[in-house]
Amino acid sequence: MLMREPAPGLEQRQAAEDLLPSPVPVRFVAEDGTAADPPAGYAVPEDERLVEAYRRMVAGRRFDRQATALTKQGRLAVYPSSRGQEACQIGGVLALRDADWLFPTYRDSMALVSRGLDPAEVLTLLQGGWHCGYDPAATRVAPQCTPLATQTLHAVGMAEALRRKGEDAVVMAFIGDGGTSEGDFHEALNYAAVRRAPVVFLVQNNQYAISVPLAKQTAAPALAYKGIGYGVRSEQVDGNDLVAVLSVLTTAVRHARAGDGPWLVEAHTYRMDPHTNADDPTRYRDGGEVEQWESADPVARLETYLRGRGVLDDEQVTAAHEAAEEFAARVREAMNADSEPAPLEIFEHVFAEPTPQLREQRALLAAELSASED
Repeated sequence: MLMREPAPGLEQRQAAEDLLPSPVPVRFVAEDGTAADPPAGYAVPEDERLVEAYRRMVAGRRFDRQATALTKQGRLAVYPSSRGQEACQIGGVLALRDADWLFPTYRDSMALVSRGLDPAEVLTLLQGGWHCGYDPAATRVAPQCTPLATQTLHAVGMAEALRRKGEDAVVMAFIGDGGTSEGDFHEALNYAAVRRAPVVFLVQNNQYAISVPLAKQTAAPALAYKGIGYGVRSEQVDGNDLVAVLSVLTTAVRHARAGDGPWLVEAHTYRMDPHTNADDPTRYRDGGEVEQWESADPVARLETYLRGRGVLDDEQVTAAHEAAEEFAARVREAMNADSEPAPLEIFEHVFAEPTPQLREQRALLAAELSASED
């Protein structure tokens, strides 16, 4: 396979005005589900893609509810809900091809199952397993990342590797608003811009980094402006409008694939549920705020919009919910199956070459297990 030409040099820097995001978030659909004035430069996705997105959003929300229930039942150690962020999760996945890579955070399980990964494998990490549960190379999905923003550096490295190998592939890195305060994020933007790496950064700004509101994280007018100083094309979008999210991300991915450099897309959305099952959100936000965002529910908004266009009817809606219930049942069945623990696995992959202390500890545990069996 032939390598592509080296990344362009300084003479091909973009003009500052070409990097600026829209002054207000891009929107195609108003909160009540009616069509908004179409923004310049972006096209409405095909009806077939939007109907498919609706099906996946319904299934994704049901999966999220099921995973939350499994946590309460003790089947998962922790689960970070993404209810309310369905448009971001599904829009991001639908903008990619199978050959493209996804670098998710711990809150992006919904996106992974929508991409086709086995739900039981996706939830392995949150169940307390020692590995991510699925094969990143086979699925082209990196392990879900818990440390903030570290996956952005990995995503850029993968994008640069793909470019050098001449692969027709793009990388999308999911990140939360809190992650944009980390140094790794800024290093990733800078390197991606210099190398014109085919990577898209999707910031799901759900308004809180755990309990820290956005106003205490940044004084920027929007997180989208953080890309400009590094030479990264930036945009902001209504993250609860699937039509807008899919349109903007499809454009961003197309530009990155064509060699036009990275994009930073900030999606304004909201986390409806607690940060995780260990969080009490009533300590830092009030119910009125949650109710206000619930009126902008991304699933209901898309359903109303598609019904208005005449491309979605009662039969299709019912079928989508029935399929989601069947999917949730399969998730329950898989997660309720007890697995046989392998205690000695805790010593694997700690070091490439086990230390004497680890060998000694392993031998002691092996002897204890053997004695208990006898």
